[in-house]
Amino acid sequence: MTDHLDGMPEAEGYCQSATPADLVETKAEAAADAFLESFEAFKADMSGKMSSLDERLGSLQTKAAMRRPALSTRAEREAPYQKAFGAFLRHGEEDSLRAMNLEAKGINTQTGSEGGHLVDPRTSEMVSKVLRGGGSLRSISRVVQVEATAYDVIIDRAELQAGWLDEVTPATETTGPIFERISITLHELSANPRASQRILEDTAFDLEAWLAERIGDRFRRAEATAFVNGSGGTQPMGFMQKDRAPNGSEVWGEIGYVATGTLGGFDLNDPGDAIVDLAYALGADYRQNGTFVMNSKTAGEVRKMKDNQGRFLWVEGISEDSPARLLGYPVLLAEDMPDISQNSYSIAFGDFSRGYTIAERPDIRILRDPYSAKPNVAFFATKRVGGDVTDYHAIKLLKFGTS
Repeated sequence: MTDHLDGMPEAEGYCQSATPADLVETKAEAAADAFLESFEAFKADMSGKMSSLDERLGSLQTKAAMRRPALSTRAEREAPYQKAFGAFLRHGEEDSLRAMNLEAKGINTQTGSEGGHLVDPRTSEMVSKVLRGGGSLRSISRVVQVEATAYDVIIDRAELQAGWLDEVTPATETTGPIFERISITLHELSANPRASQRILEDTAFDLEAWLAERIGDRFRRAEATAFVNGSGGTQPMGFMQKDRAPNGSEVWGEIGYVATGTLGGFDLNDPGDAIVDLAYALGADYRQNGTFVMNSKTAGEVRKMKDNQGRFLWVEGISEDSPARLLGYPVLLAEDMPDISQNSYSIAFGDFSRGYTIAERPDIRILRDPYSAKPNVAFFATKRVGGDVTDYHAIKLLKFGTS
């Protein structure tokens, strides 16, 4: 019975044929094999790319390491100079400073026949920060650094004209330029702080910080006064020393002014009108960068003013570093501006970045004098700075008078 069944054709065909389930399983196995082959190829490709990235990263790290000695050299170059400069200040030892052959111009120790030594970069930067602070015109004026003894500014004060043309009308000649040369002479500014030898020998005493603060404070006070009221002889020319004329009638070399209409004060009924008149007496090109300048006593009067709706014209700054604003423009409190009095010019308004230029030498020199002020040691610090009005149209004044 069994042999007969094994030999039957039907049984043979039944065993060799594939069912639908068998076909699905075969296709799944083939797809899995193809996926594994693709994944292995992907792994090989990513491994090659990662190896390439590792090589590039290693190359970049090598290049960065090769640059480090230059930075280290700079640090090693400045640190010994600061150490030698500290020894000079405390003990008067100049040999280390004179022996140093530094290539960096900013820390060159040679000062020629003038004597003394240049302060180290860190102290000089501290002094500069002190100079920029406070109520000085330096914070709103144009400041340039020069190596010469004077700085020349060329001003084209002509109004450039233009005209309309057609096909038949010949072009007419327009007004040519009018150049003015303003030479700003640099004057020597000095400070002479003193310290006892015992204090200098105390290593816990931060001599550089003390020296920078004292020198910077003296320089700032002297500069602030000169930029406002300087005579221009042995000091910068202050903008308040220039000739004045009623606004609209001034010529080059004169600063225009607006009168309050009340002798020695503001109008009792509409005190704020004079402030508005002053602001709009300045040209629109200058007004967008305008700043009010006055002293604290005058500011105390101005900040009481209100508009017709009872709102103060004066708005305090939103942070400690931001200035107060008057009519939306910043206010600089310069204590060297005059108090309100009869016919005084107590408020200025202008674009001082165009109207006033400060020129200075970037270096500060210090001469150590242990003999003249015994038992103290005197430090004679000097720098050179100058200033002058460079655009008379950029500044307007408020006169507390009738005309």
